[in-house]
Amino acid sequence: MQTATQTTGRPFDAASGDNAALEQETLRRVSARLLPLLFLMFIAAYLDRTNVSLAALQMNRDLGLSAAVYGFGSGVFFIGYALFEVPSNLILARVGARRWMARIALTWGLLACAMMFVRGPRSFYTVRFFLGIAEAGFFPGIIYYLSNWFPERRRARAIAGFMVAVPLSSVIGGPMGGALLSFSGHLGLAGWQWLFLVEGIPSVILGVVAFLFLTDRPEDAAWLSPEQRDWLCAKLEAERTARAHSSETSLVRALGRGDLWMLTAVYLFGISALLGTTYFAPVMIREAFGMGATGIGLTVGVLGVVGLIGIVANGAHSDATGERVLHVTIPMLVVAAGYALAALVPSPVALLAGFALIYLGANAFMPAFWCVPTALLEGTAAAGGIAVINSIGNLGGFFAPSLLGALKDRTGAYAGGLLTLGVASIAAAVVVLRFRGHPERGSLP
Repeated sequence: MQTATQTTGRPFDAASGDNAALEQETLRRVSARLLPLLFLMFIAAYLDRTNVSLAALQMNRDLGLSAAVYGFGSGVFFIGYALFEVPSNLILARVGARRWMARIALTWGLLACAMMFVRGPRSFYTVRFFLGIAEAGFFPGIIYYLSNWFPERRRARAIAGFMVAVPLSSVIGGPMGGALLSFSGHLGLAGWQWLFLVEGIPSVILGVVAFLFLTDRPEDAAWLSPEQRDWLCAKLEAERTARAHSSETSLVRALGRGDLWMLTAVYLFGISALLGTTYFAPVMIREAFGMGATGIGLTVGVLGVVGLIGIVANGAHSDATGERVLHVTIPMLVVAAGYALAALVPSPVALLAGFALIYLGANAFMPAFWCVPTALLEGTAAAGGIAVINSIGNLGGFFAPSLLGALKDRTGAYAGGLLTLGVASIAAAVVVLRFRGHPERGSLP
């Protein structure tokens, strides 16, 4: 019978890992310890990268920013993000999540606050670029970190457990941002300056908490009982051994795999679909409905609730069925339908219904998607490969708003840009089907 070594030094019978009660209690404790903090950090990160969409309701007017300038400035965040994503994640794998996540949160929080000092296009571009550099490595670092704590069959649910922060950031940030915009004139600051200041401070606080609270590896988890540590370490090690023949461990070899680059293309198209809407939804809703800042914030919050439903339901169903690929494909087709509705039907109600479909599908695809690269890659290849997928994929956050802004200035309408993003969503659905019945893995876990 195969054995794994306990953290206490005694041999551990891997077969006892089948004990359902021990598994349930161990993963419950891991989830309770790690996911709430990661969840709060991701909410703060997403607020700080996307709150510019609400700030634009006042900032663009105050600073004289055109749609093209605003779109480019919103997206240039992802240039800095992409350039430093892989190095950041490789550093995390070397020094541990506790120290590196704390550094990331502290620096992005301070730069998020610094957005209040923007005075024109040049400073807007500069601060957004460095904000991207500061946040680089956070998301793929968390994906890699969770793959070292959760067995494969529970991974999509764990990923969904912290990724609900993406739609929830809209639920929280929409109404909060609308309220903060009403602070214009207090202490000589504009409402959009208050928004950047108030929403940047929690990230700094969470960086300190991460340094004090996170644990790098299951072997170091003093908050688990010896039996729980032994079960978790043995379970994760057994999975690594079982997939050693099909999971790549060398980053250099991983970069030569077509699979990695196809996954990167899927994520590029998917992120384009999500972030193109995220950065322009408040402005488009104002133009369609003539709402004030508070009403727009509440509307964005409702769209966030729709996205929240999508990410939780799709992640849970993907884990329950063990299927990943269709749980990416179908949401991407829903996104394409949303873009077509918003672009082709000249009605404010159709625009809002289209946005609801986009938020639903673009959030739903993510937890199932991120289970695929963690099944194909291991070790350094996982840390670096996940970062490659995320960094290049997130360039969609540069291309999509830049495209929408440029086409809006050129044509006077958003329809062309929306339809282009719809086509990108269909492309993501088509490419990811390549992984159905993967020859090395059968049906991916």
